[in-house]
Amino acid sequence: MKFSKLLPVLIPVVLLSLTSCKQSKEYKVIDGFTQGTTYHIVYEYDSADSLNNIVDSILVAIDNSLSVYNQKSIISAVNRNEDVALDTLFINVFNRSVEITNASKGAFDISAAPFFDIWGFGFKNKESVTDQKLDSIKTFTGMDKIKIENGKVVKTDPRVTINVNAIAQGYTADVIAQEFDRRGIANYLVEIGGEIMCKGKNARGELWTIAIDKPVDGNNIPGQDIQDIVELTGRGLATSGNYRKYYEENGEKFSHTIDPSTGKPVKHNLLSATVIAKDAMTADAMATVLMVVGLDKAKEILAADTTMDAYLVYSEQGVFKVYKTEGVQIRQTKK
Repeated sequence: MKFSKLLPVLIPVVLLSLTSCKQSKEYKVIDGFTQGTTYHIVYEYDSADSLNNIVDSILVAIDNSLSVYNQKSIISAVNRNEDVALDTLFINVFNRSVEITNASKGAFDISAAPFFDIWGFGFKNKESVTDQKLDSIKTFTGMDKIKIENGKVVKTDPRVTINVNAIAQGYTADVIAQEFDRRGIANYLVEIGGEIMCKGKNARGELWTIAIDKPVDGNNIPGQDIQDIVELTGRGLATSGNYRKYYEENGEKFSHTIDPSTGKPVKHNLLSATVIAKDAMTADAMATVLMVVGLDKAKEILAADTTMDAYLVYSEQGVFKVYKTEGVQIRQTKK
């Protein structure tokens, strides 16, 4: 699964670049940095006041709850086995993570951090990986070893730690979008580190357009080499891919996408997965799931869950190919 999204150098997702256009009416824009990445928010608002302070307060609250890079956060205290009261933000993300873990049969697992550490994609330097070490880690990973009970986290093993970076940015976009909804804002796009929630239309009165980067090794600048452009409104979108975070050792490529069931980087031909769902949190986590399970299983998941759409880029004998569900709207080039 993808991991450690909150540090720029460790971002293991395919960042989405928003296609720009000359705005025909006034839309407010908020840009900044959060969770080790950037955010970009566009919204139509009649008031002369901006919503910068509201957005800032939400970002601070989420950082204090869910950021493993904030030593004073709730999740950091949980990982240190401290007796800490949980807030609604933490509980919402934890419970949704459990749901997605169960639905994906373990392909999504917020307790899998130690596997990323040993492979060098987490907080620690890469170790010499052996099956024995991986088997040892498996004894204290898995969402069956941690739960919320009476407002507190309970673990079966104190070595269990969690990291919600593969779902938190999507959730952040949702929380901001929900605040905009409460204020009656009809047209907005919220993008946090590439995870998007949008509603209504852009300043040109068109659906929001989002560029999916071509999953080519070395394509590290969002928007530089575009695979396709998706039109979107009223849904969340997220992309995960294997071409920006990997390393090669002894002629073998090791991806940052790790299968929690084996503790090893995945090896398959699926290069990137863009998921469109009812909310950005679900899209964020499910993009990870599809990258873990690979192309064939991803197709099965999409066929079974008609609430989701996806745009998958895969390699077949060295040629890029695309599989997409019917609900994905591709912007047609205007002549």
